[in-house]
Amino acid sequence: MKKIHIYEPAMCCSTGVCGPSIDPELLRMSFVMNNLKKTDIEAERFNLTNEPNAFVENEAINQLLMSEGMDALPATFVDGELLCKGKYPTNAQFSQWSGLSEEELVQKPKVRLSLKGDA
Repeated sequence: MKKIHIYEPAMCCSTGVCGPSIDPELLRMSFVMNNLKKTDIEAERFNLTNEPNAFVENEAINQLLMSEGMDALPATFVDGELLCKGKYPTNAQFSQWSGLSEEELVQKPKVRLSLKGDA
């Protein structure tokens, strides 16, 4: 199983998609990671605020932060190898790593609305 792990700077919530003004890049990451999770890929985001132990327990991210500081975040590891740092990966990179098309990666979830009176 392929693993894509993203270590992110401190944010107000686990996805950063909250508050009055939403960063479109964080919204894109939310879509991408949710779509990756629908496959056989282990896709996880670790936020420094909510999951500090993930940073402490991972020697590679720990060393990266010690040598380059917080500017190295977000940092993306694919199967344990650091492949992107200081910014989020592009859709093309995710596509290359996952085998999904760029369109599949950013597909918005389908919302099913129930009309009043439906059973």
